Amino acid sequence: MQRTVSAHIELDIRGITNMVFSMSAATGASISNEKVQFALDGVDQEFTELADVHGGRLHQFVTDKGRIVVDYFAQVSERQDPVATTELDLITYLRPSRYCQSDSLFPTARSEFSGLSGFDLLRAVTDWVWTRIAYVSGSSLPTDGATRTLLARQGVCRDFAHVTITMLRAMDVPARMVAVYAPGLSPMDFHAVVEAWIEGQWWVVDATRLAPRQSLLRISTGRDAADTAWLTSNWTDLAVKSLLVTVSADELPQDDHIQLVQLG
Repeated sequence: MQRTVSAHIELDIRGITNMVFSMSAATGASISNEKVQFALDGVDQEFTELADVHGGRLHQFVTDKGRIVVDYFAQVSERQDPVATTELDLITYLRPSRYCQSDSLFPTARSEFSGLSGFDLLRAVTDWVWTRIAYVSGSSLPTDGATRTLLARQGVCRDFAHVTITMLRAMDVPARMVAVYAPGLSPMDFHAVVEAWIEGQWWVVDATRLAPRQSLLRISTGRDAADTAWLTSNWTDLAVKSLLVTVSADELPQDDHIQLVQLG
């Protein structure tokens, strides 16, 4: 499957800023053509590429005030190879995290999914989130976690993912968030889905049902949105002036949302 992805971002920086972007296809992908560029008021900025966990690639640099223009482009011709999973990963992705309060929502999960396990549990949790949370653009705050999303009963992809992860962890299933490029997504943006560890492998689910899982392209992987944000910045304020993500694939599979799928 040939996938072509791009991101164009413009930001106004109000002072010296440490910037870390996470928007590149993760390692393991067969990238045939790629461009990564950062420019401050038209002047290209040098950057350092750092390795994140599970194959994520971070691009870091320090910049002065002005207009930052970010451009990323990649063509990926094959599925990504999975990164090895360690015993520590399985411990990490069972623990509560900032946006996935599985300890607080433990009683809810046990009440809703009592008696279920394995793939039956995975499907039940995904369907439960899909039927109970409405997808509403702009409806949530960057600081909202699973508990607040359940109270509001609405959110965007990261909120759907947080609730799914929380329910799975509360039922003793390791689960993690994956930021992806998603062919077929509408409206187009960076997207968030969930991987769950069942029977010795990671399986991808998406309670929003907005894009076929078979064509997703991994960007980054972590406990929740705190680990998978497309930008982390320090030292001063900035404003996002433009964000345009485009993704296409030479084929768009039909996803029945029942089939078991691994992210590649």
